[in-house]
Amino acid sequence: MDIEKKDEQPLRSPVPTSAPSDPTRKLKRRRCIIICSSITAVILTIALVLLILGLTVLKAKKPVITVNSVALEDFDVSVNPIPIRVSLNLSLALGIAIKNPNKVSIKYRSSSATLRYRNKDVGDVPIPAGRLGSDDTENLNLTLTVFADRLVSDSEIYRDVLRGSLPFSTYTRIKAKVRVLFVHIRVTSTSTCDFDIDTQNRSVGNQTCHYKNKF
Repeated sequence: MDIEKKDEQPLRSPVPTSAPSDPTRKLKRRRCIIICSSITAVILTIALVLLILGLTVLKAKKPVITVNSVALEDFDVSVNPIPIRVSLNLSLALGIAIKNPNKVSIKYRSSSATLRYRNKDVGDVPIPAGRLGSDDTENLNLTLTVFADRLVSDSEIYRDVLRGSLPFSTYTRIKAKVRVLFVHIRVTSTSTCDFDIDTQNRSVGNQTCHYKNKF
């Protein structure tokens, strides 16, 4: 009896096929990239604009102190030859201006204006703390009075009175704080004015002022 043989073929495991990509997931990923890129670009742009403003328009500038006037309010001097003694009564009207050149307001601390005779402090007047708006100027009228006891022991005063000219100077210093963006910057401005008082004409002359600023 003939038996018919059939060729047996080995079973093959089905080849896995790759799952189709999810279009929704790709879309979300693309949106996330676009949003993150946009936010980064906006932040960088704002930072660049603030940097440019900080270096140009909003750059910190020093307040300027200007001495507008120095005038005699009260003046009386006399010399006693025996014993040698000089009696001096002196009051000065000092007009100063504090200007804020910044585009933002500044605050300045309380300070003082000092009257000096040959580099010695012989009088002062307080300057109260204040605030100045952008591009604003404050005018102050101050009265400086000499402390006579500080001049009694000075041997130079006798010679200067006989010469007819008393050398004095005023010194004013302002310490301020400027806020530029998120940074506070401290600045200091000073003014020094040298002048002579003519004892005969009772007038102020030879006035020379110097101004200095520093951060």
